[in-house]
Amino acid sequence: MSNPVRPEEPVGPEEFAAATGVSRETLARLKLHVDLLTDWNSRHNLVSEASLAEVWRRHVWDSAQLLPLIPPEAETLADFGSGAGFPGMVLAVLLQGRVAVTLFEATRKKAEFLRAVAERLGINVHISNERIESAPARPPFDVITARACAAVGVLLDYTQRFAGPDTICLFLKGETVASELTDARRSWRIDLRQHPSLTHPSGVILEIRKFRHVRAKHKKPK
Repeated sequence: MSNPVRPEEPVGPEEFAAATGVSRETLARLKLHVDLLTDWNSRHNLVSEASLAEVWRRHVWDSAQLLPLIPPEAETLADFGSGAGFPGMVLAVLLQGRVAVTLFEATRKKAEFLRAVAERLGINVHISNERIESAPARPPFDVITARACAAVGVLLDYTQRFAGPDTICLFLKGETVASELTDARRSWRIDLRQHPSLTHPSGVILEIRKFRHVRAKHKKPK
């Protein structure tokens, strides 16, 4: 998954498979995910029609590019705001049998879609139909992912109840990443690495390994 995608090049399942080296079985599962999304999207607004026209680039490959950043020793992964399964369901397919994946999705219809996909694909994934900010704390996840869920500072607010000292956060971000980081750094001290997206020229992957809340300093009264 090291070759960037040129914006003018069409991407379908064959191009995706050639670039990522996924097995035929994995590709078949991802195709079924896309087929189910196309069917459900005709009745429910899961993703925009424009993005569905480029689903393999905009959604599947965009999600799969996180795979090399997940350490081999990781055993648990949480995806916040999974929506139609990007990146969480794609990663669950790619990591099947290796990592236990939990998908957090607050919208009931989208959670139902994720359950239908998991059942049809025959993969073991936990789907939590609840808002992240009100979900009870769980044992720390090894990896936490998010895409088009919330601004960086808000994501860190969510993440702190689910993260331990060794948790790795992987957030897919776009053109607003610089302003989001500026805002986040007002409240958080972040150990950050940025990786360019393989699927979009203005996209970036934020890899956050450590973060801590910075309390505002109050002026002493005169």
